[in-house]
Amino acid sequence: MEDFICPRCRTSKFQNPSLKMMVNVCGHGLCESCVDLLFLKGAGSCPECRIPLRRNNFRIQLFEDSTVEKEVDIRKRVLRDYNKKEDDFNSLADYNNYLEEVETIIYNLSNDIDVANTNKKIEQYKRDNREQIMKSKGKLGRDEYELEEMLEIEKQMEEERKKEILAQELEAKKKKIREKEALIDELMFSNADAKNIVDTFAQQVQQLKEEEMRKPVVKATQFSTGIQFGRQPQTSFLPVPADDGPLYHYKSTTFITDGPRPPSDTDIIEKGFLDNVRAETEQERAGGFQSNIACKRALQDAMMGLFHSKKPSSVH
Repeated sequence: MEDFICPRCRTSKFQNPSLKMMVNVCGHGLCESCVDLLFLKGAGSCPECRIPLRRNNFRIQLFEDSTVEKEVDIRKRVLRDYNKKEDDFNSLADYNNYLEEVETIIYNLSNDIDVANTNKKIEQYKRDNREQIMKSKGKLGRDEYELEEMLEIEKQMEEERKKEILAQELEAKKKKIREKEALIDELMFSNADAKNIVDTFAQQVQQLKEEEMRKPVVKATQFSTGIQFGRQPQTSFLPVPADDGPLYHYKSTTFITDGPRPPSDTDIIEKGFLDNVRAETEQERAGGFQSNIACKRALQDAMMGLFHSKKPSSVH
């Protein structure tokens, strides 16, 4: 909740659910109302770092963590100029060195490390590689246009597939209703044994299901436009058909150890196992890493190699 508090007016997302947080190049957020008030006189600076800001550089904050927002903005800005591809290098090692240099620049700017020299380095690179940057931008623009065209076609086909699936689901529901109504009518007006009627009905339903499963499935290989399925990334998937079978039951994994059992998650936290283990950083936690899980894994690996052995009896 702390990430959704405006540092200027102290309004939170809890107090105002429609609160819109804006972020600028410095990475510090402000709510939309404070941004408007800040630029009433035509100029303003960040309330936290005091650097001068521009109104047109503010945009809606997408990520909860403002540092992530800042890094994403810097990465986009840097990659507009550092836009070389692997084909532009003579070897894979040169390309990897180039990528490492780009990541170092992004890291320095995101963490305010040697910002002045890093910006000078970027400007020098832009002057030395002006023609190549413009050429790559033109090529990137054509590739993006073709990709957008393919994605638009894929989007239209996806809408048609969704409509077809909804129609099939609606028809299946109507069919089930008709079958239930037929069963009820049979039970109400027939003189036969009710158990036999229900068993016969169940057999007919099972037989229809088996016939549906035996029908050959014709897989399409291209759209009606002629574009093959494999030429563009599949960004969407069909919904999984509903199954009336038993629900999935989770069964936890058991670790077989020949030696002592490793401590539980609670023991690792409460009994001091983490006293000599480095705590994870915010970036590591955002990536899913937790120090207690790593500690438990290390203890499991260590104890799996231990074996109980009987004490050898002394020979008298």
